Amino acid sequence: MLISEVTCNMASYAAAWKAAEAVANLTVVDKVPADMLHMVDAHWYQFPPMNPLWHAMLGWAIFFLCLISVIGNGMVVYIFTNTRTLRTPSNLLVVNLAFSDFLMMFTMGPPMVINCYYETWVFGAFACEVYGMFGSLFGCVSIWTMTMIAFDRYNVIVKGLSAKPLTNNGAMVQIFGVWIASLGWTLAPFLGWNRYVPEGNMSACGTDYLTDTMLSRSYILVYSMFVYFAPLLLIIYSYIFIIKAVSAHEKNMREQAKKMNVASLRSQETQSTSTEMKLPSRAVTISSGLWLGRAAPITPLATIWGSLFAKANAVYNPIVYGISHPKYRAALYQKFPSLSCSDSVEDTQSMASAETTVAEKTAA
Repeated sequence: MLISEVTCNMASYAAAWKAAEAVANLTVVDKVPADMLHMVDAHWYQFPPMNPLWHAMLGWAIFFLCLISVIGNGMVVYIFTNTRTLRTPSNLLVVNLAFSDFLMMFTMGPPMVINCYYETWVFGAFACEVYGMFGSLFGCVSIWTMTMIAFDRYNVIVKGLSAKPLTNNGAMVQIFGVWIASLGWTLAPFLGWNRYVPEGNMSACGTDYLTDTMLSRSYILVYSMFVYFAPLLLIIYSYIFIIKAVSAHEKNMREQAKKMNVASLRSQETQSTSTEMKLPSRAVTISSGLWLGRAAPITPLATIWGSLFAKANAVYNPIVYGISHPKYRAALYQKFPSLSCSDSVEDTQSMASAETTVAEKTAA
């Protein structure tokens, strides 16, 4: 009964809001500060203001995503950098991904929440441009870092012993290259190749994809190829060959096990490889999600929720690349025992006790 009353009240409020819009002939641009109107594309003037309920829902969604992302990615960076067994060249890429996602939500989340409260951008034109650049920069770094991770898995799983192993210096060169290339692409709008402008419900800013000039369109086309399509295709390429290699390996293992009349020959290393090969497939999903978020229909509501969907990948990444890592979970439970289930703690203590007993017997 209570739910039906709340639904009716919300429906009545929405109807009243639409009626008020029709009478006042308001647009989504009306609350934009006068010094920023030159940045707003004429496209947005055709849309009425969004219902305040949408602003509230968007603000709360961004708040919780920001909180989860900052904590999750912060813990990934902390655990990987403070655990000796996890400080490997491959994990440097994971740390870079977590660091980029952390910066994305740390710099973009709070302004978005404040703007949702005021129902428009309130920080001025230059802050709008910086905000748009941050979103583009950290998104670009994250996508290309996932591509480097996929390449590393391809190198380890497909090429095997013939592959040249990734070194700390090699990983740092890749990370440096990703940041430099991303900075180059995202600083270009400040130099006149496209621009950063308010978009959607005017509470966020991003790359101008509406201006119909050759200069603006060329940037969108080349940027899309570099940031979205190229990484996605490269990740898919890596993933296809990883699947083939692992499938062939496991087929050989099953055939050998059958000849030896045993249930399985799967070792801990093989299981670890199977777990790691899932990373590229997850990266395909995440990269696709980033693209779909950007390719939302061009209405205030769809645009802003599409942007939210893209930012949500900063929440998925620490789960996909950090928490799913067995050694990461072990280090996490060691540094933060309260996060571990009681059974896991007891099992760990039992294993430690057993090892101690064996050691004592050996010494005796």
